[in-house]
Amino acid sequence: MPAVSKGDGMRGLAVFISDIRNCKSKEAEVKRINKELANIRSKFKGDKALDGYSKKKYVCKLLFIFLLGHDIDFGHMEAVNLLSSNKYTEKQIGYLFISVLVNSNSELIRLINNAIKNDLASRNPTFMNLALHCIANVGSREMAEAFASDIPRILVAGDTMDSVKQSAALCLLRLNRTSPDLVPMGEWTARVVHLLNDQHLGVVTAATSLITTLAQKSPDDFKTSVSLAVARLSRIVTSASIDLQDYTYYFVAAPWLSVKLLRLLQCYPPPEDASLRSRLTECLETILNKAQEPPKSKKVQHSNAKNAVLFEAIALIIHHDSEPNLLVRACNQLGQFLQHRETNLRYLALESMCTLASSEFSHEAVKTHIETVISALKTERDVSVRQRAVDLLYAMCDRSNSKQIVAEMLSYLETADYSIREEIVLKVAILAEKYAVDYTWYVDTILNLIRIAGDYVSEEVWYRVIQIVINRDDVQGYAAKTVFEALQAPACHENLVKVGGYILGEFGNLIAGDPRSSPLVQFNLLHSKFHLCSVPTRALLLSAYIKFINLFPEVKGTIQDVLRSDSQLRNADVELQQRAVEYLRLSCIASTDILATVLEEMPPFPERESSILAKLKKKKGSSKLPDMDDSRKNVNGNTEHAEDAEVASKVPSHTFTDNLNVNSAPSSGASLLVDVFSDFSSAAPTESSDEHFPRFVCKNNGVIYENQLLQIGLKSEYRQNLGRMYVFYGNKTSTQFQSFSTSVSSNDVLCSQLNVQEKPVDPLIEAGAQVQQILNIECVSDFSDTPVLNIQFRYGGTLQNIAVKLPVMLNKFFQPTEMMSQDFFQRWKQLGAPQQEVQKIFKAKNQMDTDVTKAKVNSEALGQCEHLGPSVTDLSYSINMQSDFSFMILLLLWCFYESSQLTSLCSVAFTPPALRFRCSSVGRCGS
Repeated sequence: MPAVSKGDGMRGLAVFISDIRNCKSKEAEVKRINKELANIRSKFKGDKALDGYSKKKYVCKLLFIFLLGHDIDFGHMEAVNLLSSNKYTEKQIGYLFISVLVNSNSELIRLINNAIKNDLASRNPTFMNLALHCIANVGSREMAEAFASDIPRILVAGDTMDSVKQSAALCLLRLNRTSPDLVPMGEWTARVVHLLNDQHLGVVTAATSLITTLAQKSPDDFKTSVSLAVARLSRIVTSASIDLQDYTYYFVAAPWLSVKLLRLLQCYPPPEDASLRSRLTECLETILNKAQEPPKSKKVQHSNAKNAVLFEAIALIIHHDSEPNLLVRACNQLGQFLQHRETNLRYLALESMCTLASSEFSHEAVKTHIETVISALKTERDVSVRQRAVDLLYAMCDRSNSKQIVAEMLSYLETADYSIREEIVLKVAILAEKYAVDYTWYVDTILNLIRIAGDYVSEEVWYRVIQIVINRDDVQGYAAKTVFEALQAPACHENLVKVGGYILGEFGNLIAGDPRSSPLVQFNLLHSKFHLCSVPTRALLLSAYIKFINLFPEVKGTIQDVLRSDSQLRNADVELQQRAVEYLRLSCIASTDILATVLEEMPPFPERESSILAKLKKKKGSSKLPDMDDSRKNVNGNTEHAEDAEVASKVPSHTFTDNLNVNSAPSSGASLLVDVFSDFSSAAPTESSDEHFPRFVCKNNGVIYENQLLQIGLKSEYRQNLGRMYVFYGNKTSTQFQSFSTSVSSNDVLCSQLNVQEKPVDPLIEAGAQVQQILNIECVSDFSDTPVLNIQFRYGGTLQNIAVKLPVMLNKFFQPTEMMSQDFFQRWKQLGAPQQEVQKIFKAKNQMDTDVTKAKVNSEALGQCEHLGPSVTDLSYSINMQSDFSFMILLLLWCFYESSQLTSLCSVAFTPPALRFRCSSVGRCGS
């Protein structure tokens, strides 16, 4: 609440707040609030006119009640009336109430706008600040339309007070973020930029925030700000702390303004003017020099302010990427932070060095810290810091240290956190392929990867090793020998069986001369794993068997016996059965020449972009992934130098699994491998997911959908036959969502049973932002289907379509009815008609926990009464369902033991014969 003077303390408000705090229960609080609301309503509607003090007091009480979480549906007009008061405290409370409670679609918005215009024209700085704060807090499009042209004039006016200029700049920043098309800056641009020269540092700070945002969208219009920003920054970093005493924070001169100026300079390339560039370089060197000085205070605030400026200066150095001396000095400074006792500093240092590693000037300097980074990977307690260490090792890797870094990553993988194992696997696979001079090392690395973290080795990784082996004749024999030896382990991961089956099926003949790896030994080794594998892997092994018949005619009879067995010809899986039948017939009727033609060795794959790298970028986010191209690139995207050797980081368009249709149904015409590696579609298909839907049967809040782009959260509330659902859309990317739109669809039957009204949502969602949409729901009659929320937006030029089932179920509109056991059975007996009762007996799947069952069913708004039957675990529930009619549902659940098995009898009785009540699983004894 705003501060008030001692003589204007609103004693009634203080007493009311004290009463609320002294309430012993929620019911007592609600009772006290309802009493106060009735009193305020009577005062507002009374014949006696209220003075300004009384209006302020009652409006303040309404605001406090709203902040406690209660709805307020009156008092808005009284708050608007306070805006016309000449007393500061009354006007302040009025603006505060409007900022918090008034909707942008309110009918009072015109009156509010008139009051704001009067205050802006009053030239009273206090009233102007209040009005500007209100505009910024509401920030609606209507506010922008009404005041977007007035605020720039106030900002650049010569007679405007400094405090008002600050508020105007921040207000304009807010309107530009919400309605950028309504903020015309063309005629005001030069004068706004000139605010960087203002004598008041508060005005400069606010103006810098505004100019930075505008420069990101229109850099050419504000490029004159670079020279002014450099000049202001130079004056700050070269001044003593006593020169800027009012803006010195723990011996650091104007740290917030310094950070903002450095961020503004990151919107532009290095200055072309030699003197300006020299002055900026001098500023950055001064900041780096100050970081080496002993601290002037031992307090954490001093080090935080000092390091904030330092890290922003390093970010600018990395952005420019044009001064080798500065880049190396920045790298050395960050290297000192790698062993700092403060975890946040170690994290920021690792993150910044990841970007430095992509520059040709600082790459070698970053590599000098490899031992420190490896030590952090092994000893760091914080998982986020360990993840940044992995990122840095990945970024600093080249041909000189690739084997060391890959070995350290494999060593760490055995104890790595489960959340980052898949990412480490992808990075190891990329580095091993990219910097492999000897491809036998690459094969050993991938097999070790499968052995250590087989569950996290995606299909792209084992596809990739097969493609490289097929494309390189010099490694085929070694690969066959290595996988043969690896398969002899008692326990092998299924991915290793896939790789082994594929490679031995193609190149097993290269090692068949050794008696220890004869054709029969190879077949028996593969077949010993057959029954432990999933259906897709068994399908691949069957394909390997038919390849063996072509490579090794001497094992033809043995393989035919396997294919002829009942376990294959009568397999329950259609795919395996079809393969066994077709391969058996092929081996029996085809001649040797035909078999050799049909089952010839796979040709080399044509080259395409590596999908492992694409998968890593998709998982990590392209903005956070260090550049791993063959050429080192600077931050501005200019190629500095290329490495001599090229790496075949391409992907095939056809595969062994494609030709033999390993992982797809017989009717599928597309190759699984091609589907995985092709990433060139212009529009994404509609994506739908019901993964989180069942959780909302017994809850109203949570995340209903999430992928790498978007997170959708729900918060619902229901009262009788009405419901309101708040849908939150969160942009998880660093790119703006455009043309964002939603719609709720229902089938024809559901449309007559359930009314859903949706409020419009903002068509633009900024990177990292979240927007809210409100859905109003009315239950007209009982229903069994659910509406679907359709989301459509453009991300990076690609149209995204998502369909999410809204968790609106019949039980959401249940109202629990409490009753005694006598009343329960009395009502039960009254419902004797056959069409009014349904009964089901089912066996429990798990041991029943009575408390869990009660909590589960209570969450579905069922009133409960206990001990109605012969068992101590009997439960009964009653529901009052309300829509355009009202009726009672009685549910009786008896749980008892028969022959050591828990059995449940569930009976449901209800008054309206037409109601279709679906009895779902209850607690732990559900079917």
